Amino acid sequence: MSGPALEIDFTLPLARFVLRVRVQLPPGVTAVMGPSGAGKTSLLEALAGLRRRARGRIVVGDDVLLDDARGVSLPPERRRVGYVPQDAGLFPHLSVLDNVRFGSRSDAKAVDAALDTLEIRPLLPRRPRSLSGGERQRVALARALATRPQVLLLDEPLAALDPGLRERILPWLLRVRDEWALPCVYVTHNVGEALAAASHLVLLREGTVEAEGDPRSLLSAATVVAEAEAGIENLVPGRVVAHDPGAGVTRVRTDAQLDVSVPLVVSRTVGAAVTLAIRAEDVLVCASPVEGLSARNVYTARVESLERTGPDVTLRCRLEVGGSELLARVTPAAVDALSLRVGAPVWLAVKSHSVRLL
Repeated sequence: MSGPALEIDFTLPLARFVLRVRVQLPPGVTAVMGPSGAGKTSLLEALAGLRRRARGRIVVGDDVLLDDARGVSLPPERRRVGYVPQDAGLFPHLSVLDNVRFGSRSDAKAVDAALDTLEIRPLLPRRPRSLSGGERQRVALARALATRPQVLLLDEPLAALDPGLRERILPWLLRVRDEWALPCVYVTHNVGEALAAASHLVLLREGTVEAEGDPRSLLSAATVVAEAEAGIENLVPGRVVAHDPGAGVTRVRTDAQLDVSVPLVVSRTVGAAVTLAIRAEDVLVCASPVEGLSARNVYTARVESLERTGPDVTLRCRLEVGGSELLARVTPAAVDALSLRVGAPVWLAVKSHSVRLL
Protein backbone atom coordinates (compact mmCIF):
# COMPACT_ATOMS: atom_id res chain seq x y z
CA MET A 1 0.00 0.00 0.00
CA SER A 2 1.37 3.44 -0.92
CA GLY A 3 -0.13 6.93 -0.98
CA PRO A 4 0.79 10.27 0.62
CA ALA A 5 2.49 10.80 3.96
CA LEU A 6 0.66 12.29 6.94
CA GLU A 7 2.08 15.20 8.97
CA ILE A 8 0.57 15.57 12.45
CA ASP A 9 1.56 18.33 14.89
CA PHE A 10 -1.26 19.42 17.20
CA THR A 11 -2.44 19.77 20.79
CA LEU A 12 -5.91 19.01 22.11
CA PRO A 13 -7.07 19.73 25.70
CA LEU A 14 -8.79 16.69 27.23
CA ALA A 15 -10.29 16.11 30.68
CA ARG A 16 -7.20 14.43 32.20
CA PHE A 17 -4.37 15.84 30.12
CA VAL A 18 -3.46 17.70 26.94
CA LEU A 19 -3.05 15.39 23.96
CA ARG A 20 0.19 16.32 22.18
CA VAL A 21 1.01 14.48 18.96
CA ARG A 22 3.91 15.41 16.71
CA VAL A 23 4.77 12.71 14.17
CA GLN A 24 5.50 12.29 10.47
CA LEU A 25 3.69 9.14 9.37
CA PRO A 26 5.01 7.38 6.25
CA PRO A 27 2.70 6.23 3.44
CA GLY A 28 0.78 3.05 4.23
CA VAL A 29 -0.71 1.80 7.49
CA THR A 30 0.26 3.17 10.90
CA ALA A 31 -0.99 1.29 13.96
CA VAL A 32 -1.67 3.32 17.12
CA MET A 33 -1.43 1.42 20.39
CA GLY A 34 -1.40 2.24 24.08
CA PRO A 35 -3.33 1.77 27.33
CA SER A 36 -7.03 2.61 27.55
CA GLY A 37 -7.47 6.35 28.00
CA ALA A 38 -4.17 7.23 26.33
CA GLY A 39 -5.87 9.47 23.74
CA LYS A 40 -6.02 7.10 20.75
CA THR A 41 -9.65 7.76 19.79
CA SER A 42 -9.23 11.49 20.41
CA LEU A 43 -6.32 11.45 17.96
CA LEU A 44 -8.54 9.96 15.25
CA GLU A 45 -11.34 12.42 16.02
CA ALA A 46 -8.94 15.35 15.73
CA LEU A 47 -7.73 14.08 12.36
CA ALA A 48 -11.34 13.75 11.22
CA GLY A 49 -12.15 17.32 12.30
CA LEU A 50 -14.52 16.22 15.06
CA ARG A 51 -12.44 17.92 17.80
CA ARG A 52 -12.69 21.64 17.10
CA ARG A 53 -10.36 22.54 20.00
CA ALA A 54 -7.38 20.92 18.27
CA ARG A 55 -4.65 23.47 17.55
CA GLY A 56 -1.64 23.00 15.28
CA ARG A 57 -1.09 21.49 11.86
CA ILE A 58 -2.42 18.39 10.04
CA VAL A 59 -1.41 17.77 6.42
CA VAL A 60 -2.13 14.81 4.12
CA GLY A 61 0.27 14.91 1.19
CA ASP A 62 -0.15 18.45 -0.16
CA ASP A 63 -3.59 19.00 1.39
CA VAL A 64 -3.70 21.12 4.55
CA LEU A 65 -6.52 20.06 6.89
CA LEU A 66 -5.49 22.19 9.85
CA ASP A 67 -2.99 25.04 10.11
CA ASP A 68 -3.58 27.66 12.80
CA ALA A 69 -0.77 29.87 11.51
CA ARG A 70 -2.57 30.20 8.18
CA GLY A 71 -6.10 30.28 9.58
CA VAL A 72 -6.99 26.92 8.02
CA SER A 73 -9.36 24.50 9.81
CA LEU A 74 -11.40 22.43 7.39
CA PRO A 75 -14.73 21.07 8.69
CA PRO A 76 -15.19 17.27 8.74
CA GLU A 77 -17.15 17.16 5.46
CA ARG A 78 -14.29 18.83 3.57
CA ARG A 79 -11.44 16.73 4.95
CA ARG A 80 -12.16 13.65 2.81
CA VAL A 81 -11.54 11.36 5.75
CA GLY A 82 -12.99 7.85 5.95
CA TYR A 83 -13.74 7.04 9.60
CA VAL A 84 -14.78 3.59 10.86
CA PRO A 85 -15.69 3.65 14.58
CA GLN A 86 -15.55 0.58 16.80
CA ASP A 87 -19.34 0.08 16.70
CA ALA A 88 -19.50 0.44 12.88
CA GLY A 89 -21.91 3.40 13.19
CA LEU A 90 -24.34 2.24 10.49
CA PHE A 91 -27.71 3.93 10.03
CA PRO A 92 -30.29 1.37 11.25
CA HIS A 93 -33.11 2.69 9.03
CA LEU A 94 -31.09 2.39 5.80
CA SER A 95 -30.32 -0.68 3.71
CA VAL A 96 -26.73 -1.82 3.28
CA LEU A 97 -26.65 -0.23 -0.18
CA ASP A 98 -27.95 3.10 1.12
CA ASN A 99 -25.45 3.00 4.00
CA VAL A 100 -22.59 2.53 1.54
CA ARG A 101 -23.92 5.25 -0.75
CA PHE A 102 -24.23 7.73 2.11
CA GLY A 103 -21.67 10.46 1.66
CA SER A 104 -20.42 9.15 -1.70
CA ARG A 105 -21.80 12.18 -3.57
CA SER A 106 -23.36 9.84 -6.15
CA ASP A 107 -19.94 8.50 -7.16
CA ALA A 108 -21.16 5.17 -8.58
CA LYS A 109 -17.65 3.99 -9.49
CA ALA A 110 -16.41 4.48 -5.93
CA VAL A 111 -19.46 2.65 -4.54
CA ASP A 112 -18.96 -0.27 -6.94
CA ALA A 113 -15.25 -0.49 -6.11
CA ALA A 114 -16.01 -0.55 -2.38
CA LEU A 115 -18.70 -3.22 -2.79
CA ASP A 116 -16.32 -5.38 -4.81
CA THR A 117 -13.38 -4.99 -2.42
CA LEU A 118 -15.46 -6.05 0.60
CA GLU A 119 -17.63 -8.51 -1.41
CA ILE A 120 -20.91 -7.41 0.17
CA ARG A 121 -23.25 -7.33 -2.85
CA PRO A 122 -25.37 -10.22 -1.45
CA LEU A 123 -26.06 -8.02 1.63
CA LEU A 124 -27.27 -4.90 -0.23
CA PRO A 125 -31.04 -5.12 0.48
CA ARG A 126 -30.63 -5.97 4.16
CA ARG A 127 -30.76 -3.66 7.20
CA PRO A 128 -27.92 -3.47 9.76
CA ARG A 129 -29.92 -5.23 12.50
CA SER A 130 -29.99 -8.41 10.37
CA LEU A 131 -26.21 -8.48 9.89
CA SER A 132 -23.56 -10.27 11.92
CA GLY A 133 -20.87 -8.24 13.67
CA GLY A 134 -18.36 -9.10 10.96
CA GLU A 135 -20.78 -8.15 8.19
CA ARG A 136 -21.47 -4.79 9.84
CA GLN A 137 -17.76 -4.01 9.94
CA ARG A 138 -17.37 -4.89 6.26
CA VAL A 139 -20.28 -2.58 5.40
CA ALA A 140 -18.75 0.21 7.52
CA LEU A 141 -15.43 -0.21 5.71
CA ALA A 142 -17.17 -0.13 2.34
CA ARG A 143 -19.06 3.05 3.32
CA ALA A 144 -15.80 4.74 4.30
CA LEU A 145 -14.09 3.73 1.05
CA ALA A 146 -17.05 4.83 -1.11
CA THR A 147 -16.35 8.45 -0.14
CA ARG A 148 -12.95 8.19 -1.89
CA PRO A 149 -11.14 9.34 1.25
CA GLN A 150 -7.61 10.69 1.19
CA VAL A 151 -6.98 9.07 4.58
CA LEU A 152 -8.67 6.15 6.35
CA LEU A 153 -9.14 6.12 10.14
CA LEU A 154 -9.98 2.82 11.88
CA ASP A 155 -10.86 2.84 15.59
CA GLU A 156 -10.40 -0.74 16.86
CA PRO A 157 -12.66 -2.18 14.14
CA LEU A 158 -12.20 -5.73 15.43
CA ALA A 159 -12.37 -5.12 19.18
CA ALA A 160 -16.12 -5.79 19.54
CA LEU A 161 -15.94 -9.09 17.64
CA ASP A 162 -15.40 -12.50 19.18
CA PRO A 163 -12.07 -14.19 18.26
CA GLY A 164 -13.61 -16.28 15.49
CA LEU A 165 -15.17 -13.28 13.76
CA ARG A 166 -12.02 -11.23 14.30
CA GLU A 167 -9.99 -13.80 12.41
CA ARG A 168 -12.46 -13.79 9.52
CA ILE A 169 -12.53 -9.99 9.21
CA LEU A 170 -8.78 -9.33 9.40
CA PRO A 171 -8.17 -10.54 5.80
CA TRP A 172 -10.65 -7.92 4.58
CA LEU A 173 -8.65 -5.20 6.33
CA LEU A 174 -5.50 -6.51 4.64
CA ARG A 175 -7.29 -6.47 1.30
CA VAL A 176 -8.27 -2.83 1.79
CA ARG A 177 -4.65 -2.05 2.67
CA ASP A 178 -3.37 -3.72 -0.49
CA GLU A 179 -5.97 -2.48 -3.00
CA TRP A 180 -6.56 1.15 -1.95
CA ALA A 181 -3.64 3.60 -2.14
CA LEU A 182 -4.35 5.81 0.87
CA PRO A 183 -2.73 6.32 4.26
CA CYS A 184 -4.44 4.58 7.15
CA VAL A 185 -4.27 5.22 10.90
CA TYR A 186 -5.38 2.07 12.71
CA VAL A 187 -6.06 2.04 16.47
CA THR A 188 -5.76 -1.44 17.96
CA HIS A 189 -4.90 -3.23 21.21
CA ASN A 190 -3.85 -6.41 19.40
CA VAL A 191 -0.16 -6.92 18.59
CA GLY A 192 -0.98 -9.54 15.96
CA GLU A 193 -3.20 -7.09 14.07
CA ALA A 194 -0.51 -4.40 14.21
CA LEU A 195 2.16 -6.79 12.93
CA ALA A 196 -0.11 -8.04 10.13
CA ALA A 197 -1.43 -4.73 8.86
CA ALA A 198 1.02 -1.95 9.74
CA SER A 199 4.46 -0.88 8.58
CA HIS A 200 4.69 1.81 11.29
CA LEU A 201 3.65 1.91 14.94
CA VAL A 202 2.94 4.80 17.31
CA LEU A 203 2.70 4.17 21.05
CA LEU A 204 0.62 6.65 23.08
CA ARG A 205 0.63 7.04 26.84
CA GLU A 206 -1.15 9.80 28.80
CA GLY A 207 -1.59 11.87 25.66
CA THR A 208 2.07 11.76 24.66
CA VAL A 209 3.86 9.83 21.92
CA GLU A 210 6.01 7.42 23.92
CA ALA A 211 7.68 5.79 20.92
CA GLU A 212 7.27 5.21 17.21
CA GLY A 213 8.92 3.08 14.55
CA ASP A 214 8.91 -0.42 13.14
CA PRO A 215 6.17 -2.53 14.83
CA ARG A 216 8.42 -5.53 15.45
CA SER A 217 11.19 -3.46 16.99
CA LEU A 218 8.73 -2.06 19.56
CA LEU A 219 7.39 -5.41 20.76
CA SER A 220 9.14 -5.17 24.10
CA ALA A 221 7.64 -1.76 24.97
CA ALA A 222 5.75 -1.82 28.26
CA THR A 223 2.73 -0.09 26.69
CA VAL A 224 2.25 -3.00 24.32
CA VAL A 225 2.94 -5.72 26.83
CA ALA A 226 0.52 -4.47 29.44
CA GLU A 227 -2.58 -4.83 27.28
CA ALA A 228 -1.70 -7.03 24.33
CA GLU A 229 0.98 -9.58 25.21
CA ALA A 230 -1.42 -12.47 24.48
CA GLY A 231 -2.00 -11.15 20.96
CA ILE A 232 1.51 -11.72 19.62
CA GLU A 233 1.19 -13.88 16.55
CA ASN A 234 2.42 -14.36 13.01
CA LEU A 235 0.09 -13.50 10.14
CA VAL A 236 1.51 -14.57 6.81
CA PRO A 237 -0.05 -14.07 3.35
CA GLY A 238 0.05 -16.91 0.82
CA ARG A 239 -1.91 -19.02 -1.67
CA VAL A 240 -3.35 -22.51 -1.63
CA VAL A 241 -1.25 -24.76 -3.88
CA ALA A 242 -2.73 -28.23 -3.28
CA HIS A 243 -5.09 -30.41 -1.27
CA ASP A 244 -3.97 -33.84 -0.04
CA PRO A 245 -7.04 -35.71 1.34
CA GLY A 246 -4.96 -38.81 2.05
CA ALA A 247 -2.61 -36.89 4.32
CA GLY A 248 -5.44 -34.73 5.65
CA VAL A 249 -3.69 -31.47 4.79
CA THR A 250 -3.96 -28.45 2.55
CA ARG A 251 -0.66 -27.07 1.33
CA VAL A 252 -0.04 -23.32 1.23
CA ARG A 253 2.90 -21.44 -0.24
CA THR A 254 3.58 -18.08 1.37
CA ASP A 255 4.56 -14.95 -0.51
CA ALA A 256 8.13 -15.64 0.70
CA GLN A 257 8.00 -19.10 -0.94
CA LEU A 258 7.66 -21.00 2.33
CA ASP A 259 5.61 -24.23 2.13
CA VAL A 260 3.18 -24.73 5.02
CA SER A 261 0.82 -27.65 5.73
CA VAL A 262 -2.53 -26.84 7.39
CA PRO A 263 -5.53 -29.06 8.23
CA LEU A 264 -7.45 -30.03 5.08
CA VAL A 265 -9.75 -27.21 3.90
CA VAL A 266 -11.12 -28.21 0.49
CA SER A 267 -13.46 -25.21 0.50
CA ARG A 268 -10.44 -23.01 -0.31
CA THR A 269 -9.76 -23.52 -4.01
CA VAL A 270 -6.25 -24.02 -5.36
CA GLY A 271 -4.83 -20.60 -6.13
CA ALA A 272 -6.98 -18.80 -3.54
CA ALA A 273 -5.27 -16.05 -1.53
CA VAL A 274 -5.23 -16.79 2.21
CA THR A 275 -3.61 -15.53 5.41
CA LEU A 276 -1.95 -17.96 7.82
CA ALA A 277 -2.19 -17.18 11.53
CA ILE A 278 0.32 -18.82 13.88
CA ARG A 279 0.49 -17.80 17.53
CA ALA A 280 4.01 -17.12 18.70
CA GLU A 281 3.59 -19.54 21.61
CA ASP A 282 2.73 -22.33 19.12
CA VAL A 283 6.15 -22.11 17.45
CA LEU A 284 8.45 -24.75 18.97
CA VAL A 285 12.12 -23.76 19.13
CA CYS A 286 14.92 -26.34 18.87
CA ALA A 287 18.66 -25.74 19.17
CA SER A 288 19.55 -28.70 16.91
CA PRO A 289 18.05 -30.33 13.81
CA VAL A 290 14.65 -31.88 14.42
CA GLU A 291 14.05 -35.61 13.91
CA GLY A 292 11.11 -37.89 14.67
CA LEU A 293 8.67 -35.04 15.35
CA SER A 294 4.98 -35.14 14.41
CA ALA A 295 4.95 -31.46 13.43
CA ARG A 296 4.87 -31.21 9.63
CA ASN A 297 6.25 -27.69 9.35
CA VAL A 298 9.92 -27.43 10.31
CA TYR A 299 12.13 -24.54 9.22
CA THR A 300 15.77 -23.55 9.69
CA ALA A 301 16.31 -20.00 10.95
CA ARG A 302 18.58 -17.68 12.91
CA VAL A 303 17.70 -15.62 15.96
CA GLU A 304 17.60 -11.90 15.14
CA SER A 305 16.53 -10.60 18.54
CA LEU A 306 15.32 -11.68 21.98
CA GLU A 307 12.88 -9.30 23.66
CA ARG A 308 11.26 -9.68 27.07
CA THR A 309 7.47 -9.48 26.59
CA GLY A 310 5.78 -9.83 29.96
CA PRO A 311 6.78 -13.04 31.71
CA ASP A 312 8.11 -14.58 28.48
CA VAL A 313 10.67 -13.87 25.79
CA THR A 314 9.75 -13.21 22.16
CA LEU A 315 12.27 -14.36 19.56
CA ARG A 316 12.45 -12.76 16.12
CA CYS A 317 13.80 -15.43 13.82
CA ARG A 318 14.87 -15.01 10.19
CA LEU A 319 13.95 -18.06 8.10
CA GLU A 320 16.56 -19.56 5.80
CA VAL A 321 13.98 -20.07 3.04
CA GLY A 322 12.66 -16.79 1.65
CA GLY A 323 14.21 -14.62 4.37
CA SER A 324 10.91 -13.90 6.11
CA GLU A 325 10.51 -13.54 9.88
CA LEU A 326 8.71 -15.76 12.35
CA LEU A 327 8.01 -14.84 15.97
CA ALA A 328 8.32 -17.46 18.71
CA ARG A 329 7.46 -17.06 22.37
CA VAL A 330 9.34 -19.04 25.03
CA THR A 331 10.10 -18.85 28.72
CA PRO A 332 13.32 -17.31 30.06
CA ALA A 333 14.20 -20.82 31.31
CA ALA A 334 14.02 -22.13 27.74
CA VAL A 335 16.32 -19.31 26.57
CA ASP A 336 18.91 -20.41 29.13
CA ALA A 337 18.47 -24.14 28.54
CA LEU A 338 18.85 -23.80 24.76
CA SER A 339 21.59 -21.15 25.00
CA LEU A 340 19.61 -18.91 22.69
CA ARG A 341 21.33 -15.72 21.57
CA VAL A 342 21.30 -13.32 18.65
CA GLY A 343 22.78 -15.03 15.58
CA ALA A 344 22.27 -18.57 16.89
CA PRO A 345 20.85 -21.14 14.44
CA VAL A 346 17.48 -22.59 15.44
CA TRP A 347 14.96 -25.04 14.02
CA LEU A 348 11.34 -23.92 14.28
CA ALA A 349 8.52 -26.47 14.30
CA VAL A 350 4.79 -25.78 13.90
CA LYS A 351 2.06 -28.41 14.04
CA SER A 352 -0.40 -28.27 11.16
CA HIS A 353 -3.28 -27.89 13.64
CA SER A 354 -1.59 -24.84 15.15
CA VAL A 355 -1.95 -22.98 11.85
CA ARG A 356 -5.26 -21.19 11.30
CA LEU A 357 -6.32 -20.36 7.78
CA LEU A 358 -7.97 -16.92 7.58
